[in-house]
Amino acid sequence: MTITARPGLAARTGAGEVLDAVDRWAARLPAATAVTAPDGVLTFAELQETIRNMASALRAAGAGPGVPVGLGFGRSKLTVPALLAVWHTGATAVPLDDRHPADRLAFILRDAGVQLLLGELPFATTASTVDLTATAAHLPAHAPAPGDLAYIVYTSGTTGRPKGVEIGYRALGTFLDAIATLGLTPGGVGFNPLSPAFDGWFWCTLLYLLHGQGVAIVDTDGTDLASALASVAPRTVCMSPSLYAACPDDMPSVDVFVVAGEAATPGLLRRLRGRRVLNVYGPTETTIAATWADSADGDDVRTIGRAMPGYRTYVLDADGAPVPPGGDGELCVGGPALAHGYRNLPDLTGDRFVPDPSGDGRMYRTGDRVRLRPDGQMEFLGRVDDQVKIRGFRVELGEVERTAADADEVRAATAFVLATGDALGLAVVPEPGVDPVAAVEAATGRCRHLLPDFMVPSVVDAVTELPVTAHGKADRAALAEQADARQAVSGGRPPATERERQVCDVWSSVLPRPVYDVDANFFTSGGHSLLASRAVVALRKATGLRLSIKDLLTHPTPAELARKLDRLAES
Repeated sequence: MTITARPGLAARTGAGEVLDAVDRWAARLPAATAVTAPDGVLTFAELQETIRNMASALRAAGAGPGVPVGLGFGRSKLTVPALLAVWHTGATAVPLDDRHPADRLAFILRDAGVQLLLGELPFATTASTVDLTATAAHLPAHAPAPGDLAYIVYTSGTTGRPKGVEIGYRALGTFLDAIATLGLTPGGVGFNPLSPAFDGWFWCTLLYLLHGQGVAIVDTDGTDLASALASVAPRTVCMSPSLYAACPDDMPSVDVFVVAGEAATPGLLRRLRGRRVLNVYGPTETTIAATWADSADGDDVRTIGRAMPGYRTYVLDADGAPVPPGGDGELCVGGPALAHGYRNLPDLTGDRFVPDPSGDGRMYRTGDRVRLRPDGQMEFLGRVDDQVKIRGFRVELGEVERTAADADEVRAATAFVLATGDALGLAVVPEPGVDPVAAVEAATGRCRHLLPDFMVPSVVDAVTELPVTAHGKADRAALAEQADARQAVSGGRPPATERERQVCDVWSSVLPRPVYDVDANFFTSGGHSLLASRAVVALRKATGLRLSIKDLLTHPTPAELARKLDRLAES
């Protein structure tokens, strides 16, 4: 069955809508906050001027249609004007996260053919760093052709290397026209805690600016989400359910909650009942999003709703035939918002982008299973392949496995999702004669060196052989069960005080395994930044003390953290 998109605006051919919005709000609200970040604030008037200055410097450096420009400012206030300045010139933005491993960043620069770089990276590159002090006349925004590339975003790839998704200006215009229909209230700021290399960052920036809200770029390293939300007091929030889990139930300043990146959990939707909720679904290949359920329109936000304006969706069975209402199948997306394809990967492009059943262009096979309800809304059922979502990031398990298996000490490796659902586990088979500890250390070291934080397994175990399914494939579910059932983090010293027992109990509730050793390190016991936020929130509730995530980072064992809590209680 074809699901018809709701009426929307005619798709534009570029980023003009968001550039026009910045000019409009700079004229109406020049002193209002447009961008706030750890390194400062830009008003709408300052954002407008910074975009124009950067665009002039880019033109002087040779930027224009077809020229890839790397964005290397990280979580700075300058990343927003840098992106819009690239679009002002009609060039192609390549967003980068300076905290990703150098080898990954170097591959992206090579694969995208980045010629110019805005900002800096922690290693030498062949790209020319744009001199932002260069003066040139301000020129009108360049109108790119619909087929010119607006940006290339790199995601986890099945080949063991990142894959670049190429998004054109026509696709970007279709997306901008769609989100412009949401009608958010101007003023205040929207919350953006995401990596600047993730296309969810684009959503959290463009949605807010289009509606006259500022963008609050939050660096969650060194602080917890609860504190960040309290300090920012946003009007709009967009996060994955995993991130919402680390937030307080009461967020009084928020008018609109956007849930994206993962399937919305019943518990989260219960927490948000009575507020405006947007449950948004969409792969990178469909320009950030594709469907939504909006409670303001009476949609059932337990579903992923219907196609966004300008998009087409299909639910097809294994033979490519439309399923009837009540049936389930693979969700496919068509329309002008589709990506051009994958950078330098024509075979993969041909496999995922296929002819549209309507005869109008192509459609994208998402690999996601949905159930088509009689009312036309869709229920998300999960993946049809080995791709998973971890804390809102798309991860190809094969990339993690190949990275680990490239270690000389490792014969085979299989990645899986831990029972907690928000972290990865890895089972490695050592080469004959190799000590299991050495194999685990080698695999862990490669992953930490070559993969982003969200792709690094939290638990790595050595096994003599990998369990397999009846089809002869590695049994990931069995590995997850085994990891959950293995002996807890033990040995060392058991808790000797009530405070130490309190910390161990909380850690046991958030980490992949129970913790009975007061000298166990949170981060080598399966912890990561999101779980750290959860642990801090739980300890605050349990103790009534104002513990911070920095306290956990600097006191990473139960014994140390218990002493810190005692000092807080005495102060």
